[in-house]
Amino acid sequence: MYTGIVLGTEKVASRTQHQGYISILIHDTQNFFNDVFLGASVAIDGTCLTVSQIVHDKKLIGFDIADQTLSLTTLDKLQAGTAVNIERSFKMGMENGGHSLYGHIEGVAEIVGHIQRGETLHLDLKIPAEKIKYFFHKGFIGVHGCSLTVNHVDKQQHLVAIDLIPETLRLTNLKSLQLGDFVNFEIDQTTRTLVDTIEGIYLNRMTE
Repeated sequence: MYTGIVLGTEKVASRTQHQGYISILIHDTQNFFNDVFLGASVAIDGTCLTVSQIVHDKKLIGFDIADQTLSLTTLDKLQAGTAVNIERSFKMGMENGGHSLYGHIEGVAEIVGHIQRGETLHLDLKIPAEKIKYFFHKGFIGVHGCSLTVNHVDKQQHLVAIDLIPETLRLTNLKSLQLGDFVNFEIDQTTRTLVDTIEGIYLNRMTE
């Protein structure tokens, strides 16, 4: 489990294509992975991945990414030099300053609105139509692994608006987003449970 409080960014060192998956190596210039171990879970741009390789002498950490994951996320675009958001999995006793995330990406959202407001950034995200029912004003959304507050929802246009403060922009790769880019998004699981349960009850009553 994760909290959506990204530690910072690291860059992809290499990408290797295999049958059914790719392998990537990520730099560890900021010591985010000092105590990492094979099999550990790490969120890369919000996607929960398993550590598959540790190159101690070069401070590189490796991950394997299956074709299914590549088809659902922006990770298929990763190349050497790409900056990615890093979050280690939650440990008992840590402060949860965001909201509960699982690294289970729903899909990608397109940046259709991009407005710089002083040192902050306003973004409008185009959400797939079948997923917009899970978002509401002042609810949560995970964007590239960042826990963010939804500031506006347009269900007819399938739009979700978020606003990024300077500290979020400083620590993450969201500062590099442009119109037409895509981001990984994750639905708040509590909201999903409530919406699906209520919807299921309503549909059952309609068919009785």
